[in-house]
Amino acid sequence: MKSFSQFLFEAAQSQASMQAKKLGLRGDGHGSWLDRSGKTIARTEDGKLKFIDGRQAPTKQEPKQSVGSTPAQQSKTVTSTPTTSTPQKPKVEPKDQAPEEGDTLTVVFGRFNPPTIGHEKLLRSAKRISVGGDVKIYPSRTQDPKKNPLPPDTKISYMRKMFSDFDENIINDPNMKTIFDVLINANKEGYSNINLVVGSDRQSEFENLAQKYNGDLYTFDLIRVVSAGVRDADAEGVEGMSASKMRKAVMDNDFNSFRRGTPKTLDDGDTQALFDAVRQGMGVKKTKIKKESYNLWEIAPKFDMKNLRENYVKCKIFRIGDKVENLNTGLIGEVMRRGTNHLICVTEEGYMFKSWIKDLMEYTEVKMDKMYRLPGKPNTLAGTTGYLKYAVQQTPGSTLGKKNIQQGGRVFLDFINKYKKKKVSA
Repeated sequence: MKSFSQFLFEAAQSQASMQAKKLGLRGDGHGSWLDRSGKTIARTEDGKLKFIDGRQAPTKQEPKQSVGSTPAQQSKTVTSTPTTSTPQKPKVEPKDQAPEEGDTLTVVFGRFNPPTIGHEKLLRSAKRISVGGDVKIYPSRTQDPKKNPLPPDTKISYMRKMFSDFDENIINDPNMKTIFDVLINANKEGYSNINLVVGSDRQSEFENLAQKYNGDLYTFDLIRVVSAGVRDADAEGVEGMSASKMRKAVMDNDFNSFRRGTPKTLDDGDTQALFDAVRQGMGVKKTKIKKESYNLWEIAPKFDMKNLRENYVKCKIFRIGDKVENLNTGLIGEVMRRGTNHLICVTEEGYMFKSWIKDLMEYTEVKMDKMYRLPGKPNTLAGTTGYLKYAVQQTPGSTLGKKNIQQGGRVFLDFINKYKKKKVSA
């Protein structure tokens, strides 16, 4: 639940944005507001619109204040506009927001591997924050046996069963692999404002990253990163439930603990099927295995930070030059600097991001099956499936051998077959 002070802060931020838009000003995405000539004339400070060098608001609003008044009264009214209009804004804010709802998109981007009752709280928070506006939920696309055992399609299928109220909001798009993909796409779709709803432990990370590249990769008037609530790994119930606990329950063959992490809307049969799907994805047998036979820090790092950090300090993982993937944002980068418990990484395109070691996994390039890492940025990593896809796309009529095509996957065989059909029909 939002604190009262947080509510007031968000209301003030909306107030400044609305006032600027009504004055015909354009935001630069960093708190400054420009007039039609492109000159900076105001900034957002403490949630209020402050004009630079003692400037007054543009005269666009003056007719509203002077209707039916004498010239002397008009002058007096215009002078008092900045002080009299500001306190009245919060009272009419809900009405003023209604026409602009279509310009704001509320986004949830996460792993959901597997989905839990904790994720349900996240989605309901997003719906409440959207105030009736558009909500889109993007499950990440990464799959691996340790931290992401469910394939994207399987994961999304269970999400729609578990969170049926959000069936139409859950987006199954293979191109939305990173938070950058999501933000760039939202920008292209014409949204001017973004609400990013995340867990409290990830709020700072998303805030820094999303704001840093606003105006570069995408351009939004306002980006708000909103916490869905406090997460406590030691708590019971929804607040303490996590996908890490669910994966650990599968490794321990503890169905009862796993069941407590799923909503009542999922019956026992479907819950057992989900349990089995996670187990299969993690490559474990049905019999209960000893805890000593697997590394907890690899499948649920926040429950075994001691061993995670020990392996990190000994440089067994996340070495300089290694490629890693951020589990929260989907970003892939090369390790440039190692901190005590965090890494500074840079993507192939030169975008920098910081990650805690618990939020990372080692990345193997041969799994890179996407033709484009970012819109307009082709995958040129030799030896990867994505590079083969891109090469085939750029070479119509390519005479790749059947064996080579199979190595790239069924998609290449389908591609060649489609090309042959077009050639025959021509």
